[in-house]
Amino acid sequence: MKIIYKSFFFYISALLLVSCSDVLDEKPLSFLSPENAYENKDAFENGLIALHKFARDEVDNSLKNGLNMNWEMVLGTDQAHIGEKYNAGPERFWDYSVITSFYSGSQSYWDWGYKKMISNANTIINRVDNPNIQWTEVERNAVKAEALFFRAYAYNVLVNLFGGVPIVIEEVAAPKLDFVRASRLEVLQQEQSDLEFAIEWLPTDEKVDGRITKGAANHLLSEVYISIGLESNDESFYQKAIEAASRVIDSPKYRLMTERFGQKKDQPGNVLSDLFWDYNINRSAGNEETIWALQFEYNTPGGKESNPTNWMRAWGCRYWDLKDPDGKSGMQICDSIGRPVGWIRPTNYVFYDVWGEDWNDMRNSSYNIRRDWYWNNPESTYFGQKVEITADMDTVWIIAPMLRKLEGDFASTGNNPFKDDPVMRLAETYLLRAEAYMWKGDLVNAAKDINVVRGRAHAKPIEPSLVNIDYILDERTRELVVEEPRRRTLVRVGKMYERTIKYNPLSGQTIKPFNELWPIPQSAIDANLEAELVQNPGY
Repeated sequence: MKIIYKSFFFYISALLLVSCSDVLDEKPLSFLSPENAYENKDAFENGLIALHKFARDEVDNSLKNGLNMNWEMVLGTDQAHIGEKYNAGPERFWDYSVITSFYSGSQSYWDWGYKKMISNANTIINRVDNPNIQWTEVERNAVKAEALFFRAYAYNVLVNLFGGVPIVIEEVAAPKLDFVRASRLEVLQQEQSDLEFAIEWLPTDEKVDGRITKGAANHLLSEVYISIGLESNDESFYQKAIEAASRVIDSPKYRLMTERFGQKKDQPGNVLSDLFWDYNINRSAGNEETIWALQFEYNTPGGKESNPTNWMRAWGCRYWDLKDPDGKSGMQICDSIGRPVGWIRPTNYVFYDVWGEDWNDMRNSSYNIRRDWYWNNPESTYFGQKVEITADMDTVWIIAPMLRKLEGDFASTGNNPFKDDPVMRLAETYLLRAEAYMWKGDLVNAAKDINVVRGRAHAKPIEPSLVNIDYILDERTRELVVEEPRRRTLVRVGKMYERTIKYNPLSGQTIKPFNELWPIPQSAIDANLEAELVQNPGY
């Protein structure tokens, strides 16, 4: 069962006309406000459901100009550059030379973080102690804990895009014109406080697919602890990160999937392709690796009717426009891969460099990366034959390898997939713990955790001497490409500029060191009349 996301807000007002004064005196007899919206347990549940909806907004097309995580968190990094030549600007973060404080991408994320996530989380957090509500301490604190998780999650997004940002933990009921930026460390410490409370009171098991649990909070807290350690040079936080990740890894609730399962288990494939197929992503489907997944599946309770994730449409090449050697249409649209338009092209680092000498890694198999194409138009003379790549073919936009974890069932949804979006899964928890061990200087245990992930993929084990942050970033690419918000990961470990230069042939030409952080939106700076909201250097 999925969360049913519905709008629950309504407004009723009445106007009292006082005839003797000939003055229109507005006296609302009934209206919705924070003071009267959160008067029972159901209202708080609706508030939490709204936060889940806002979290989904990051990865569908609900942000300004259709921006979403699937593009902006990967495009312009080591993992992806622009694909479609006609969709290159100006809101896309790939050409760093044109990014200014007026850029729509930074405005979208700033508004998403403060206006949607943090504002609504604060309302719940500040209203949860209403003495008129009859609930137990466990019930009350569970609601508060879930709201705190989302606030911490939003701040973690913002701090890894903008650096230090204003910390707002109270309801803002009137215009406020004096926001000031906290330091990056202070923001991270606020996340730590929120998550430590959340872990104490969140449930171990999901009420329904997609709800937040202790596992999700511990996973995020592990990352936050690592960030605090790097920012403060306090190595004790690496041990805390290890402990937080271990609480997830050691839980009997989670395990890496090692055997075929789900909808396609009896068809050609492997367990890694099973992880991402439609209806396989949630724990209710038998996927014990998932920690938190956003709910999108089409035509199911809690699914979406519009604004899909656009995974495949954005990332897939425009294969259906490929002409055969006779100059005729050689390809037809296939249900499993839809009608992608190639907005994003993964770099050759993703498709080739990262596999090195271990080409037989399961994650690089034909069930996980589609490299070979076959003419599928029955009217083509070449029907059924393998497409031979020639020098005159466009291998950026039209025909290129495709990440098959994006594929799905398009039978009822046309161009776009609506499958659920895995935000956290256990393989990443192992890599977070490995990273914490590495920063601590324990390369033996770091290698052990990396090798657990590599072992599931039947990849060669790594020796401790080879463990460093670049190797871990490579392993994250092999395991988590598309899934992870790569930009935020690279900023978190201070590698955004270096690796974009090294692996991105287009964005690497324009990125400067200061581009690691996004500009503070000019609209936020201009509205802050009573204090200085300092802009990031370079903008």
